[in-house]
Parts: sequence; structure tokens; C-alpha cells
Amino acid sequence: MQTAYSKFNISESVSDIIGALQSIIARSQVIIPVLDTPYSRIPNTDRSTVGLEGQSIINIIAEHQQQLDAILCEISGLEAVMDSVKNLHQQVVEKKDKITVSMNLHKGLVSALWRLPTEVLSHIFKFCLPETRLLLSPSTLKAPMLLTRICRRWREIAAGTPELWCRLYVEADDRDWEQAAFCYDMWLKRSRGRPLSLALGRYHSAKLRSLLQPYITHITSLRVSVHSFQGESTQLFLTDLPVLQELAILGMTKYDIPTIAQSISGLPSTIRSLKFIDMRPFFDIEPLSSFSPVWAYLTDVQIAVCHPNAVLHLLQLCPNLSSLTLRIAFDQTESLESFTHTKLQSLRILYDALLTRPLSDLLNALSLPNLRTLEARRNGRNASWPHEDMKALLARSKCSLETLTIGGRVTITDAQRAEYVILAPSLRVVVDHSSTYF
Repeated sequence: MQTAYSKFNISESVSDIIGALQSIIARSQVIIPVLDTPYSRIPNTDRSTVGLEGQSIINIIAEHQQQLDAILCEISGLEAVMDSVKNLHQQVVEKKDKITVSMNLHKGLVSALWRLPTEVLSHIFKFCLPETRLLLSPSTLKAPMLLTRICRRWREIAAGTPELWCRLYVEADDRDWEQAAFCYDMWLKRSRGRPLSLALGRYHSAKLRSLLQPYITHITSLRVSVHSFQGESTQLFLTDLPVLQELAILGMTKYDIPTIAQSISGLPSTIRSLKFIDMRPFFDIEPLSSFSPVWAYLTDVQIAVCHPNAVLHLLQLCPNLSSLTLRIAFDQTESLESFTHTKLQSLRILYDALLTRPLSDLLNALSLPNLRTLEARRNGRNASWPHEDMKALLARSKCSLETLTIGGRVTITDAQRAEYVILAPSLRVVVDHSSTYF
């Protein structure tokens, strides 16, 4: 009777064949015939003694030919049998492989992993995403796409988990745009209306706008490279983003400020974060003002400024600011008006080693009663740390500063640390020589 498993069996006679062959081989012995003749001892070059016995030698040759023909026939037969055995061996190996695959499949069915509820697997899949601040490029070697290639159930669960498809790095050009657009569109459809974080690399902005149009109301975080718009204005994309919360800009120059400012000034009131990733260009008061009214909405800013009063102006424009990452590059020494910002909790400053005095002027002008984290990194060679100005800031602000990080080739003494702790008892002072950048 044939069963569902009969196809895995080649024949029950395989064992019989093996047994028979082993028995035959054990009894078999190749007998080497005696081939010596009275003429075997005569040198080939000396034919004088065999001239009258040529017929006898011809008979010997004929007999050897018959023996050779018989041996060749046996060799041919053995080769045919060996080919059959090889073929049979291959079939048995295939049988073994199929049994192994089936066995592993059924082992998997009793594994706890395969019995996990869909909701649990979906939650686990979220932790499989690469741990990186950068957004994801579609790759079959990494989650989430890798998860769709394991088995049908995993593919269905991964495709049905929108949180896996909410971050995407878009990069394509005209040469492979159709294929790339299909992949991006499939990715974005799986996000099912969840908030999207996108980073835009090389692309044709008109085609990109067409691709992203169905998802424009879901984009909450966007990173753009200005130089990647292939001669087209970034204004083509920085408009009509009704729920945008975070915007990061890379590769901007001072010549881009008017165009970018026009776009940014029209961003919705949902915007909370604006970052110039490479800390360029350096802004002065007038360019900063051209971005209004967006500053009033922001709570997180990363920017470079070229004038001390521009820093105070920026803080005035951003009443809701809680985090500011600042690069300063000014050498003016001037009197600054005092300014208090009540909501700033995190301040990070990158400054040049030769510009310690402007840093002191800035510290002396500010009062930050809600400050919790302060980080100052010096870019360049050794320079003194404005210790007294830092003490004055702490005393004036009366803030509960928790962390003070001093980066670059700056050192402070234990006595200076102790003076800071007196002013802020919960303060942790960190001196980091590893990097002059954030």
C-alpha cells in the first residue's frame, strides 16, 4: 500500500543489493594468468633464435588477445555496474536529504518558537531592527526584509507589523528609479499610516514627490541633503508637510539660506526639532530672523552662529527651547545684555580653542534656571577653561545642574570640581579627552 511517505523510499531491495554485492565481492578474486612463455626471456632485440618458431608465437599472441578481450568486457561490465551503483547512491543521498528536511521541519513545529503567538513574534521582530541612528535602506540581509525570507508565517507577521516599516532611507537615480520606486512604495504601504521617518539621499525630486505624495500626511521626521536635489530647489519638497515634527538639513551653504528660509518659515506648528547636521552655515541675526515664525514652535535646535548677539537673539526667538546644540565661531569681545531662558534644559557648545573669551562672555550673559545638562567641547589645541565664569553661571542660575561635560584637551583640578559641586550638589563632572566633537 502506498502512503504519503512512500515517495521517500527508493526500494526495500537496496539493502538486499548491498548485501549481495558485499557477499560477491568477498568471494571474488581476480586471478592473474601466467603469461610467461619460453620466449619471455629472449631480449626483444635478439630475433635470431625465434626465426623458425614464428607460428608458435603467433598462437601465443592470439591467446593473449582473447584474454585481453575478455578482461575488457569484464571492465566494461564493472563500469556499467559502478555507474548504476553511483546512480543508486545518489538516489539514496537525495532520500536522506529529504528525510532530514522533513525531520527538521517537524522538529520546528514542536519548538516553542513556532508556538509563540503572533503578537509576541511581532514584538520580538521590533527588536531585530538594526541599532543605528541612521535610517534603513532596503536590504534582504537585514531586518525587516530579512524576516520576510525565513518562512511564510514570519513573512506574514513581518509584513503585518507596521512599526517595522516606519523608517526609510530613499536613494535612487534615473537609471534604476522604477525598480527602486516599486520597492520603496511596497515598504511604505506596509507602514499602514503610522508616522514616518524619512532620509532623502540622491534622487530626482519630481519623481520623489510623486512617490511620496500618498504618504505626505504621515511624514513626521525628515532628513534632506541640499546638494542632492540635482539642481532643483529644496522648496519643492519642504512644503505641504502638515504633520512634520523633526527636520534635519545636511550640506547647506550660506547661499542656500534665502531659499531654505522661505521653505522653513512655512513649516507647520507641529515642528519641534530643527538641526543643521554638519553645523553649517554660520548664522547671524538677520538670517535667523528670516526663519520666523518657526522658531517659536521649536524645542530642539542644532545650529552654528557667527556672532555672540546672534546666540541671545536665537534664544529670544525660541521661548520653548529645551535643548540647544551650538557651534560658535566669533572673535568679537563685546558687552552682552543679560538674558534669562527659563525652559532650556540641555546646552551643548562647540567652540574654538582661540575663542575662550567669547565663550566667557556668553556664559556671563546667560541665566538658565532650568538647566540640567551642560556640555562644552573645545575644537583645537590646548586652552584654558573659563572656570570662574562657569561658577558665576551656576550661582546666578541657581539651577540643579546634573551633568557638566568638558571635552577636548581641557583639564580641571579637583578643587575646581569641588567648587562646582558646592553650587550644584547633585552635579557629575565629566572630562572627556576622546573627542573635540559631539
